[in-house]
Amino acid sequence: MRRDAAAPEQRPVTVRKIRFLGDPVLREMCREVESFDEDLQALVDDLQETMYAADGIGLAAPQIGVPVRVFVYDVRDEEIEPGVLVNPRIVEASGTQREVEGCLSIPGLDEVVERKGRVVVEGLGRNGEPVRIDAEGLLSRCLQHESDHLDGVLFIDRVSPLKRRMLLKKWSKMDESER
Repeated sequence: MRRDAAAPEQRPVTVRKIRFLGDPVLREMCREVESFDEDLQALVDDLQETMYAADGIGLAAPQIGVPVRVFVYDVRDEEIEPGVLVNPRIVEASGTQREVEGCLSIPGLDEVVERKGRVVVEGLGRNGEPVRIDAEGLLSRCLQHESDHLDGVLFIDRVSPLKRRMLLKKWSKMDESER
């Protein structure tokens, strides 16, 4: 390397604004990622930084306004590595679990949601390498929740119509300082 040749400048990681219920991007069907370029790497870094800053366990790209099929997760378990999934697909699902669930895009609201107890998810890692995850418990729930975001589905869509109406009524009464 020549002395006057500059090393590539590192892009600072950014905590992005999380989009809230009512933002149309949260209801979009996200497009597949086709290029594993520096823009994707920056998006993944920003997703991770934003997820940790918000004290979440998962965050999907549409939650920061980018309608592509990418999410990050970290269920804060020493035995489960944090990860990134690009273009994920749930290829197997079995059993059921019912647990309280919330969402960074609908802060202040939570409700019991029924999900599959075990899922197998296939996709790609941040550099395009194949990834297959066999998950149960909280990781299974997290992967399903984040996958839903990529299809424009929110956790409130997974509860009964009555509970959804109650949650939406509560949301409409909350002021911005509570969100």
